[in-house]
Amino acid sequence: MADEKPTAFTTREALFYHETIRPGKIEIIASKPMATQRDLSLAYSPGVAAPVEAIAADPKCAAKYTARSNLVAVISNGTAILGLGNLGALASKPVMEGKAVLFKRFADVDSIDLELDTEVPEAFINAVALMEPSFGGINLEDIAAPECFIIEQALREKMNIPVMHDDQHGTAIIAAAGLINACHLTGRKLKDCRMVVNGAGASALACTALVKAMGMPHENVIVCDRSGPITPGRENVDQWKSAHAVPTDAKDLHEALKGADIFLGLSAAGALKPEWIAEMADRPILFAMANPIPEIMPEEAKAVRPDAIIATGRSDYPNQVNNVLGFPFIFRGALDVQATAINEEMKIAAARAIAQLARERVPEEVAAAYGVSHQFGTDYIIPAPFDPRLMEVVSSAVAQAAMDSGVAQAPIEDFEEYRIALKSRLNPTTAALTNIYEIAKANPKRMVFAEAEEDVALRAAIQFRDYGYGEPILVGRTEKVREKLVELAVDDPDDWIIENSLVSDKVPAMVDFLYKRLQRRGYTERDVGRMVNQERNVFAALLVALGHGDGMISGLTRTFAQTAREIAKVLDEKPGGLAFGIHMLIGKNHTTFLADTTMNERPTSEELAHIAKETAAVARRMGHEPRVAFLSYSTFGNPSGQWLNNIRDAVAILDAEEPGFEYEGEMAPDAALNPTVMGLYPFSRLSGPANVLIMPGLQSANLSAKLLRELGDAATVGPMMIGMEKPVQIAPMTAIAPDVLTLAVLASAGVVG
Repeated sequence: MADEKPTAFTTREALFYHETIRPGKIEIIASKPMATQRDLSLAYSPGVAAPVEAIAADPKCAAKYTARSNLVAVISNGTAILGLGNLGALASKPVMEGKAVLFKRFADVDSIDLELDTEVPEAFINAVALMEPSFGGINLEDIAAPECFIIEQALREKMNIPVMHDDQHGTAIIAAAGLINACHLTGRKLKDCRMVVNGAGASALACTALVKAMGMPHENVIVCDRSGPITPGRENVDQWKSAHAVPTDAKDLHEALKGADIFLGLSAAGALKPEWIAEMADRPILFAMANPIPEIMPEEAKAVRPDAIIATGRSDYPNQVNNVLGFPFIFRGALDVQATAINEEMKIAAARAIAQLARERVPEEVAAAYGVSHQFGTDYIIPAPFDPRLMEVVSSAVAQAAMDSGVAQAPIEDFEEYRIALKSRLNPTTAALTNIYEIAKANPKRMVFAEAEEDVALRAAIQFRDYGYGEPILVGRTEKVREKLVELAVDDPDDWIIENSLVSDKVPAMVDFLYKRLQRRGYTERDVGRMVNQERNVFAALLVALGHGDGMISGLTRTFAQTAREIAKVLDEKPGGLAFGIHMLIGKNHTTFLADTTMNERPTSEELAHIAKETAAVARRMGHEPRVAFLSYSTFGNPSGQWLNNIRDAVAILDAEEPGFEYEGEMAPDAALNPTVMGLYPFSRLSGPANVLIMPGLQSANLSAKLLRELGDAATVGPMMIGMEKPVQIAPMTAIAPDVLTLAVLASAGVVG
């Protein structure tokens, strides 16, 4: 698998990530109610007898009555773990759990990791083959060559479900997609190209085989290993390498490259010399995919051949060959038609679909939410990994190819309906959040952590720095904070910015600034001095106000209201703005934005309209087309009451402004969210359930947000503070380090605040 450039983080933080909340990265969650005795009787005995008998009578019923049709096993023996080598089956488990997480995150495919403690291919094959009744597909991972070839081929022959070794074919499919587009841009056809492959491991040979299957002649490809070009009759060449042997006079990689159109490398750092590519054909195509350091760095190649098109396995350069563009969606399509295999036709269909997607115009909403801003060209021949359109485009193409090639047992009748179903499987917020983290990393900021003596705040600050989001400024007693840094085993406890109000040389300027602000609000200069020295939120806010930090986060040791009051002594709302809070409730495939949940006790109609517009903007930045509902106990006047006019007036304000999103109200929650109830009001302007809920007052808003957080099954982010002149976030007192980190990153990236 083509991996990204390693992110800067410590071993401690990586271990803490895997240990915290609950060990590992996956859990099993029941998909049916389990609350009552009746539920349990249906789930197990005696109710389970009915599906057992149905499956025994017709094995295809397993797809209807069990999770098998959406279940993939990720299986390894740990003989080739990432770049770490043979560390054994048990050590491979974190990687396999991670692969299972990617399946779920990108394609809503359930996955279980299995680590087999054997290096004997026959034992591995027999163990996996016996598990066919359990799974809808098998993803082989991190198995050394040549055993991986033997294992995959045998399992494909033995099993009647899709089997794919992703290290081979995942890389091949994404590389092939990039080659299709590189050839398109340079006016080439694969059948006319000459390609040199450097490396003869599993991925390199799979790439070679797939490119040949797509039309490149066998004799046009020279494969090189450490001993040079693989030619007929060369000694010490196994059967998999010999399948790609061709006659050539070239004695080494340098000679093989002369006049070649394409270099495809899956070998070692520095294997391709700049002077060699000078002798390649015009507009050479270079896929240097060794990781973490490619065969040639793009800037070195461009210095010699500015006309080259270059792809690597790294995320910090254009055209990343990343397996996550392929395997989740390939299995998604294969599972959805109950394919018996993943064949060459399906792989080629996936490659062509990925290539075609890169040529499509990127919709504005996708560009805004996911950072997919490039248009097709030499620096954009492969789609971005987080492009949400991959799910629909690639899965559909694979499913169609499975049907056309005769391996689909459950053909899709209505592909338009299928595409809609694919879109609904994923929540756009997850991809948008990923992009927001990347935005923060690309534009690091100074974030003031006002409660750095608290473990939760300090852990979040450490992660903020280790993951590259910016520079944390720690507020607290110097020695106390440094002691905690040592306890948490940071490598450089003396290399952190710690601001202590009792000894800071910034205090006189702070007192002067704040006294001028508060002197006509009943505060003496002594009062102000005491606040600066003793109230951490005041001191932290002053660091931001005076330009020593770009934003701040607090809230762990004070209630939201108290923290907000302290910060408001220093910082104002944006000019013409309004400070308020949003809770973001993230479900499996939907997100709901709830506002205002923190600040305004009984907002006016103008304030409600403003809150609606600002919350809709946040929803858009999170990848959603806003559908705004102004909530009330009354739905369109039934029942009538005295607290409805401000809501109706807010709707009238939006009517006059035409804000560019759907909105409706006043309406009860069921009329905003339940399609059946919505059907009772055919005149409603909402095209579907609302995803932005504007609450009529603080009491109902705060109660609703906290009830949903405690009783609902959605993850909650927030409250997110909106409308302050500087990025300020106030975390709940019960927040854990990941919650604080998320709010800090949202503020740093400018998404909220």
